[in-house]
Amino acid sequence: MKHPPHYTVVPEGAGLTRQHVRRLRQYFRSAGWPCQDNVELDLLDRGFVRRDIGGGLERVVVTDAGIALLARQLDCNRRAHAEHDALVDRVARWLLAQKRLVFRGIALRTRLDERWALSKPDVFSLRHASASRRLQPAVHEIKVRRADLLCDLRKDGKRRGYQSYSQTFHYVIAEGIADPAEIPADCGLLVASEKSLRIVRPAPHREVSLTTAQWVALVRAGAEFGDDDEPPQLSF
Repeated sequence: MKHPPHYTVVPEGAGLTRQHVRRLRQYFRSAGWPCQDNVELDLLDRGFVRRDIGGGLERVVVTDAGIALLARQLDCNRRAHAEHDALVDRVARWLLAQKRLVFRGIALRTRLDERWALSKPDVFSLRHASASRRLQPAVHEIKVRRADLLCDLRKDGKRRGYQSYSQTFHYVIAEGIADPAEIPADCGLLVASEKSLRIVRPAPHREVSLTTAQWVALVRAGAEFGDDDEPPQLSF
């Protein structure tokens, strides 16, 4: 199963960027040689790292303040993962209520730009139908943090990978993290509030067909299915 996306959440008030936090984490894992760049200079100036000279060699180690910052970042990451997993579960249950076959975190290979790529949608689903033209494969990609969404939107190849095997592709975002106009026109959009999933823009339909390798991956993964009589919680 796909692991939740790796978030690098910068704790508020630190005055640092994601690049700073990544470097700090690298120093924490193993005290490193000085890079003598602007990132290191910022960390030294704020007291998150210090220079240590021993045996004639200089290295950079994390201070107690730096460890406290990393601990706050870890807590932020855990909350982000929990929110992401909760929304994935809501979307999966909503699709199950529509009598669809649901796959969470499945890995599907697709060919883009003359090369093979591994694509891992948060939720992939099919209609429970016997005719291939009525399967309507769909991908729902979940985003609960604005930074994660913006990073994803910059990866055109990743989005095209999802679209290569889905008749419809939707982003499902937490309420308030983005304006609908920021989502590309070739993607649908659902907004998740505390009580509902709201279709803001239906996704354009494409004609696609699954490859043999993709069908094998689906069979190996196994689908979730059910007869939930609870109606989907949608508002328009």
